[in-house]
Amino acid sequence: KATGGDTHLGGDDIDQKLIEWVVVEFKKDNGIDLQKDNLALQRIKEASEKAKIELSSSMETEINLPFITSGSDGPKHLLYKLSRAQFENMVQDYIETSINLVKQTLQQAKLDAKDIHEVVMVGGQTRMPKMVEEVKKVFNKTPNLSINPDEVVALGAAVQAGVLQGDVR
Repeated sequence: KATGGDTHLGGDDIDQKLIEWVVVEFKKDNGIDLQKDNLALQRIKEASEKAKIELSSSMETEINLPFITSGSDGPKHLLYKLSRAQFENMVQDYIETSINLVKQTLQQAKLDAKDIHEVVMVGGQTRMPKMVEEVKKVFNKTPNLSINPDEVVALGAAVQAGVLQGDVR
């Protein structure tokens, strides 16, 4: 009935928000800008992605990167605690954008949320508890979480191919 979304919005955007937060906090605490250190940025990127994943099942995580850089007084270590609430606040604009895209797609399809029988979440970011919570609010039902959100697109494409070939109705 309708297709919508933003194919350029996803996990990398969320990771980037975390990276920016870590870099700003470290500069505040140590006076060193890690933006110019590619090795440090790569380590922060990996740690940010890990933290994001951990916060889908935990209320708090640590970003711990010993020997992230050196200052005039020796090696510097990076250690920050991040709560799920802080993280969700950091990425709230992306969550709102996603929900607005869902609402726009419903309008394009000339459907109300109550007309949808089942909601299937697509993409890794849909593992975020806050994203699931916001989708519940829109549709007044719990999304179907039985399908791996990373595999949904491939499954949908396979079904669509079957329809186009006449093998599936």
